[in-house]
Amino acid sequence: MAKAAALQHVCGECGTSSGRWLGRCPGCGAFGTMVAEAPVPRARAKGLARPPLRLVDVLVEEAGRISTGVPELDRVLGGGLVPASLVLVGGEPGVGKSTLLLTALGAMSGQRRALLITGEESGAQVKLRAARLGGCDDVEILAETELDTVCETLERERPAVCVIDSVQTLWSAEVGSAPGSVSQVREAAARLLRVAKEAGVATFLVGHVTKDGSVAGPRVLEHLVDCVLQFEGDRFHAHRVLRAVKNRFGSTNELGVFEMTGAGLVGVPDPSELFGRTPAGEVGSAVACTLEGTRPLLLEIQALVAPTDLAMPRRVGTGVDPKRLAMIVAVLARHAGLALGGADVFVNVAGGVRIDEPGADLGIALAIASAAKGVPVREGTAAFGEIGLTGRLRTPAQRDRRVDECRKLGLEPVVGETLREALGAALSESAD
Repeated sequence: MAKAAALQHVCGECGTSSGRWLGRCPGCGAFGTMVAEAPVPRARAKGLARPPLRLVDVLVEEAGRISTGVPELDRVLGGGLVPASLVLVGGEPGVGKSTLLLTALGAMSGQRRALLITGEESGAQVKLRAARLGGCDDVEILAETELDTVCETLERERPAVCVIDSVQTLWSAEVGSAPGSVSQVREAAARLLRVAKEAGVATFLVGHVTKDGSVAGPRVLEHLVDCVLQFEGDRFHAHRVLRAVKNRFGSTNELGVFEMTGAGLVGVPDPSELFGRTPAGEVGSAVACTLEGTRPLLLEIQALVAPTDLAMPRRVGTGVDPKRLAMIVAVLARHAGLALGGADVFVNVAGGVRIDEPGADLGIALAIASAAKGVPVREGTAAFGEIGLTGRLRTPAQRDRRVDECRKLGLEPVVGETLREALGAALSESAD
């Protein structure tokens, strides 16, 4: 008699499995996320051997990208949506994922079939949003959560583009666990990937995020799909940022900026004009020029330096890598003569944008130096440059494009070979 398969306890946050229940997940460290799940029964079928092909003999169909009708979304995707691809869109609840994709479906439905499969809202609720957005009359909709029905519908109808909102609501009767569990999400992603490739349906999957901002479900979900887009932003503010975490068909450095209005999400074609303005004479504020993919971006960096009674002063950065911030503060103290050992340093990137590029080091340093000395940065200046541990400035990539972006807004870049020279050229002479 065959032995019954043992239960596995799987973490709902990261997908780590264990043979026994654990109060704390050994993979991500979350408490109370291990859930017992039965393995999916599968009948073993004997496969047929197929002869391999040389790459030179493989036929490639020349299929152009599909424009989504949303320029900022096309930019992040790498020029448009690739046919038969699987794209995962993640973000916090209320950030605007469904609104963005419904807008894209409405724009694409004029030239090709566009299908929306909703598991979180009814058809009437989606129609209310579509009426507010406008231009979505030709979008087809199906309210369904059963995975087999969804796959059969896609194979029979074969729309050009499909949006599934969301993948956590799909469930299969073959999997003995609740919808949204790791096993259900993994099964849904694998089945939809096969259908998308075989039926030629470009598919968007809407995914929830966990408390730390990563896509909910196992990491295998991100490995299965062709592209992972992260929709960031505070739902209490108007601006949203869309960036690619993974993209098999394009760059992962592109950035899309949107503004939430009464008529839906509207792309911001010139985010430098929006984020790169600082009030004249304001202490602790500087403009940094960073590069996101092919787009130079001017951002306002705000800093506050305050005395502290703590034994270990705090280095707090919002939108900035904390380790990078600590390094910049140490270089300022060692090579620029700023007494920051007894002060808390707070840095914020205005607009909710996150900076990962070293080219913004000089802008961060200028804002901190301005706050520490009580001297505003010279009006009409912007900064870019990578700070080394020796206090020397390195020229970042694509310097000419950054200079052109600065001058387009009437700003001149700060010039200097060392950090001390750049600070002397950028800070006003009106104060000591």
